[in-house]
Amino acid sequence: MNIRDLEYLVALSEHNHFRRAADACHVSQPTLSGQIRKLEDELGVMLLERTSRKVLFTQQGMLLVDQARTILREVKILEEMASLQGESMAGPLHIGLIPTIAPYLLPHIIPELHRLWPKLEMYLHEAQTHQLLAQLDSGKLDCAILARVKETGSFIEEPLFNEPMKLAIYDEHPWASRQEVEMHELAGEKLLMLEDGHCLRDQAMGFCFQAGAREDTHFRATSMETLRNMVAAGSGITLLPDLAIPPEHKRDGVCYLSCTNPEPFREVILVYRPGSPLRSRYSQLAEAIRAKMSAYYQQEPAV
Repeated sequence: MNIRDLEYLVALSEHNHFRRAADACHVSQPTLSGQIRKLEDELGVMLLERTSRKVLFTQQGMLLVDQARTILREVKILEEMASLQGESMAGPLHIGLIPTIAPYLLPHIIPELHRLWPKLEMYLHEAQTHQLLAQLDSGKLDCAILARVKETGSFIEEPLFNEPMKLAIYDEHPWASRQEVEMHELAGEKLLMLEDGHCLRDQAMGFCFQAGAREDTHFRATSMETLRNMVAAGSGITLLPDLAIPPEHKRDGVCYLSCTNPEPFREVILVYRPGSPLRSRYSQLAEAIRAKMSAYYQQEPAV
């Protein structure tokens, strides 16, 4: 038994699928399957109920997965302690980001982070919130940048910035000539939303429901760009986060309006495991991002 075998076991529990688990571990499916079977032989217990349709863990298997996660977390702490012997902002750093933040935030911060710490090797991983938190907990990620949700409360949270949301409407909408809209005006409107699993969906829906708006249940987008294209096609209106919005009031058939009374927003944070020896590293990273985004919002023109 070795650490890699435990990583295979945890990956299989997270993905419940041999091929997807193998892809996540960057090995072939036969390699992962063979090592799991070898682990069963070494331990003398059956970890899985093998069926042709899905992966089912036995009771002993689930207990061993929990223990494997604990071991991998401790191994990560050892690696972090060892890294403190060198430069605090050098070497590999695995950062997770959610899809509604990654493509819009990274162009603003990556050049600055490279300038500040040229020896820092950043590996960027994009996934939905629940996947990032599981990977963070297991030690696969060092830290993650996402929107604050109740599930992040078990980690150390470093606030980065508050990101406003704006209303996206098609260019022939009756409000297209306006610059802003008060939230109560959305009462009775149907809004397009992302599919389940995106925390932005829950956050946007919270503001919309409070205003008396409803979700258009006939369509749920897999990405923000799909959502934007559906708005441009005149299929509805939606809320989008500020970093995903162009500087122009109108572009590609979509108009963007500021929202007031109240202004909807999401809290973007950096999270990491409690007790991590690299707390100072993550604090420095968070401070650099805060400074960069503070400067961005001070110079951002009003839409």
